[in-house]
Amino acid sequence: MTITITLRELLNSKGLTQKQLSQMTGIRAAAISNLCRGYVDRVCIEHLEKIASALDIRDIRDLIRLEAVA
Repeated sequence: MTITITLRELLNSKGLTQKQLSQMTGIRAAAISNLCRGYVDRVCIEHLEKIASALDIRDIRDLIRLEAVA
């Protein structure tokens, strides 16, 4: 199984930049960038909560995708 964070796609669909999300959430721009590029080994639950709130996400599956690897 592979876990993918779909933050880049969400930001694109909402017309927001990483910098704007950083300002909206108080999360460091570098942390947002790493999430968008998938350069994370672990994710801070507090960051997910702040991002979900800022982007009005009601279902975590809109932010994280679990996929089977062939």
